[in-house]
Amino acid sequence: MKTVLVAAVAKNGVIGADNRLLWRLKSDMKHFRALTMGRPMIMGRKTFESIGKPLPGRHTIILTRDTGFTAEGAEIALTMEQAKARAIAFAQAAGQDEIIIAGGGEIYAAFLPMADRLEITEIDLEPEGDARFPAIDRAVWRETERRAFTKSADDEAAFAFVTYLRR
Repeated sequence: MKTVLVAAVAKNGVIGADNRLLWRLKSDMKHFRALTMGRPMIMGRKTFESIGKPLPGRHTIILTRDTGFTAEGAEIALTMEQAKARAIAFAQAAGQDEIIIAGGGEIYAAFLPMADRLEITEIDLEPEGDARFPAIDRAVWRETERRAFTKSADDEAAFAFVTYLRR
């Protein structure tokens, strides 16, 4: 079972501030949907709350330390191991071979050591923010694909879709 981290990351490593995204990239939303559809997604409670609901067509597992937290239509896990086991079980039952890690910063940092692939949208901005993606160590990760796009009416910044595989 492959573990895939999917994130949109600014040039300075920022992924958000005040529990929200700092850019509008319609192309990235479509890309995220394509990468995650039909797969189980693990995300932290704050990331889930920023979205507000489970995303259609994906099994959402919320990793939280809050034992009283509930979310209709999503599963709750209190440990990384529990979250990963539930994601793997769902993926196997659905005939999938990947589980998705969908944020935020603490969740990405926790799952990075066990990830097989990174799907990063590199955004040509350097905003201030309080959530960051962990540094991508080029000794551990090799870039295997890059597709660059320019700023447009639907995308407020230039960006690139970049795939990294563990060396």
